[in-house]
Amino acid sequence: MTAALHRCAPRALSAPSAGAHEIGRAAVLALHDELALAPKPGLVSFVDNGSHEDMDAHTFMRSLFALRHYFSAIVALGQGRAGFAALEACGMAAERRMLAATAGVNTHRGAVFSLGLLCAAAGAVRADGALLQPATLRAALRRHWGAALADRSLRVSTLPGGVAARRHGLRSASQEAALGFPVIFETALPALERAMARGLTPQQARIDTLFAVMAVLDDSNLAHRGGLDGLRFAQHAARRFIARGGIAAADGLRHAQSLHREFVARRLSPGGAADALAAACWLWRVRETP
Repeated sequence: MTAALHRCAPRALSAPSAGAHEIGRAAVLALHDELALAPKPGLVSFVDNGSHEDMDAHTFMRSLFALRHYFSAIVALGQGRAGFAALEACGMAAERRMLAATAGVNTHRGAVFSLGLLCAAAGAVRADGALLQPATLRAALRRHWGAALADRSLRVSTLPGGVAARRHGLRSASQEAALGFPVIFETALPALERAMARGLTPQQARIDTLFAVMAVLDDSNLAHRGGLDGLRFAQHAARRFIARGGIAAADGLRHAQSLHREFVARRLSPGGAADALAAACWLWRVRETP
């Protein structure tokens, strides 16, 4: 284990357990699920760069490689019921590794925060001897770090997304976390479950899930790039896509591709929705049944 990971691990643990590695690996795979998905309006995929001039799929793969140990390390912190300051320090170290790997490009800052917290919650659930299920994960997150997340949500963010959220009166990523990630647990995962239950392929189900999230999320990435008009345009476009039958409609694929081109023309990129999709993919991978 590297020195960076030692700084992320609780003193009682010399290395993440096999279970922590399994949960952490699921996080990396979930982020790859999101990257590999296409078409997805304005976002980077293996097909093209979407609305981005400073990153491509190779940038994201370098980021994933740099983050490959982070998620299992923060699971181990959760198993040790570390305080929020330790989780935050671990995430900040991971963010520095990400930026070093991408030459300063922010590929996964949102996922380091949201998916990292969920991985810590998974560690706490495992330590409690409970099953990894949406309800137990959300309860563990609130029980162990809810108060600290509420305090964190009061900080004034200087990051572009946080600035945009404050300017336009939107719910920020920190506020989402303080509420126990309602969009992830109440919109993204149920949408993915419904789509899979309808018999859609995993790729199709993920596309419909992304649009379901876009329709409701106060995505500060969209607000930063396109202002409030850009955010509302994206939300309305997503609602129309869903109302017309989503990806399973006769013209669903063409519609999604057309929206991708329109988002690129407007330089819009729903990065917050992409993070929520990745979190739903992770929940799908790790959840256990009685």
